Amino acid sequence: MRRALGILGTMGRALGILGCCLALALPAAPRGSALRPRRQPRPGGPSADTTCKNRPLDLVFIVDSSRSVRPEEFEKVKVFLSEMIDTLDVGERTTRVAVMNYASTVKVEFPLRTYFDKASLKEAVSRIEPLSAGTMTGLAIQTAMDEVFTEEMGTRPATLNIPKVVIVVTDGRPQDQVQEVAASARTAGIEIYAVGVDRADMQSLRIMASEPLDEHVFYVETYGVIEKLTSKFRKTFCAVNVCALGIHDCEQFCVRNGRSYLCDCYEGYTLNPDKRTCSAVDTCAPGRHDCDQICVSNNGSYVCDCHEGYTLNPDKKTCSAMDMCAPGRHDCAQVCLSNDGSYSCGCYEGYTLNPDKKTCSAVDVCAPGRHDCEQVCVRGDLFFSCDCYQGYTLNPDKKTCSRAITSSLVTTEESCKCEAIAALQDSVTSRLEALSTKLDEVSEKLQAYQDRQQVV
Repeated sequence: MRRALGILGTMGRALGILGCCLALALPAAPRGSALRPRRQPRPGGPSADTTCKNRPLDLVFIVDSSRSVRPEEFEKVKVFLSEMIDTLDVGERTTRVAVMNYASTVKVEFPLRTYFDKASLKEAVSRIEPLSAGTMTGLAIQTAMDEVFTEEMGTRPATLNIPKVVIVVTDGRPQDQVQEVAASARTAGIEIYAVGVDRADMQSLRIMASEPLDEHVFYVETYGVIEKLTSKFRKTFCAVNVCALGIHDCEQFCVRNGRSYLCDCYEGYTLNPDKRTCSAVDTCAPGRHDCDQICVSNNGSYVCDCHEGYTLNPDKKTCSAMDMCAPGRHDCAQVCLSNDGSYSCGCYEGYTLNPDKKTCSAVDVCAPGRHDCEQVCVRGDLFFSCDCYQGYTLNPDKKTCSRAITSSLVTTEESCKCEAIAALQDSVTSRLEALSTKLDEVSEKLQAYQDRQQVV
């Protein structure tokens, strides 16, 4: 909405520079505004002041032709319509006009798509005939919504932002329920002006009209003076627009508000207490964003980001921890250790992490305190083994050492002892062999004796 207003404001200022009186909305400007330039009347015709360079409208007149409106009075209504047409900037691309006639029934005399010049419109108005009985004002407004304010009947698309305006002219009290129908029309974006004549019910006029009521409800005593309303509507539709002309002090947006204006700001900005200037909104303030981790202000808006070790999910709001130890994501020389969205480096066994916390160096496994050898530590590529000093041998536990039994040269005394021992061993052996022979002989004699005893 703000962007649309900004575009319209820019167009309005451009037209204002060219001297056009462009109205962005329908509420009336102050009567006798000093900002309206005076114009000289054209010889032989209406004054130039009767021509209105108003903003394009889709304008529908709904006129009461019930029995209470006498034929001569209805002719006055048609004169009023013709003079209103003269005040408008009529055309296919400017203001389009439709006329509806109602009593107990409703007749669309011509829709918005039919005539795009004043002469044709006025000729069509001159041919309108009254319908007589009944005053079904609610039905008439409902018909305008259903059958006239449609693109098929000439209403321009909502994207063009062309105001939809209804002017109801009546001299009586509605015979149907008009309040809900009028409210629906206003909700649908239709601006309603109510013109009462003579016996018109003022409460009904106020019920159907748009706000502010003092700018949308008109009353005249008789149809004979209805033409004087022409100048009031001309001032309403041709009112000087300070936003369009650029004669305002808004820093960013000017929005017309009845006879005055209000200032507004671009998206991402907020109006300051002076009601004129704007300040950028801190879109990353608590409660203003829905980022999971980090909010980054971005020219009146914001984008979401994540802490190191996290990545933004496709929803552009939440974050997921990255696998920091995936190939190519870390700079560890040997071992990468994931740690809740971050990582640290480690080393293989036998290596130690260098001060840069990334690379590794081989450990001196035989340094004091790093091994459990009792005597000698022998360093390998990554591991160590134990050994012993000369004269010691390594125990089965591969760590401790025991004194070794070693051979040496034999002395003469030791040699004699050895020979004596050997001779003794030989003597004993000989004696044992002789004894064994005697035992065999005894055993044989004993066996012979036993044999003889058995014979006897």
